[in-house]
Amino acid sequence: MSKTDYPVTPAVRFLRAHKIDFEPLLYAYEEHGGTAQITSLFHLNEHQVIKTIVLQNEKKQGLVVLMHGDKHISTRNLARELGMKHIEPADPKQANKWTGYLVGGTTPFGMKTALPVYVERGIWDLDKIYINGGKRGFVVAIAPQDLQTLNPQTVDVAVDA
Repeated sequence: MSKTDYPVTPAVRFLRAHKIDFEPLLYAYEEHGGTAQITSLFHLNEHQVIKTIVLQNEKKQGLVVLMHGDKHISTRNLARELGMKHIEPADPKQANKWTGYLVGGTTPFGMKTALPVYVERGIWDLDKIYINGGKRGFVVAIAPQDLQTLNPQTVDVAVDA
């Protein structure tokens, strides 16, 4: 793909600024299609398709968890692991305010507000991951080690979907 064949989002600017190699993948976004849609369109293993979930704690402070597409987050275990009382999904309007991205297009790269990022342990074991590129219908393939540019903390909070 040439540089003009995909959107130049804040995430793409972040990846370029950090010299992270990525493969852009565009698709027709479907509301509530989620990782299953990406998996079927590109014939991927859903375990490699990474969700960017914006959450908030009891103090209404935001945080981001990167999770396998075929798993869910145990917010109870996450709160326990992080020493917080309660963690819940952020309201979509609040998530947009913090990240600058719409739900379905959220990525941890190039967020408006620097939120703490937590990566599910198993993601580090993958050869390649597919994560949102900052726009609905746009994912990028990168090496999981490239997530280190976000200074993430590793967590172990995945439960079966």
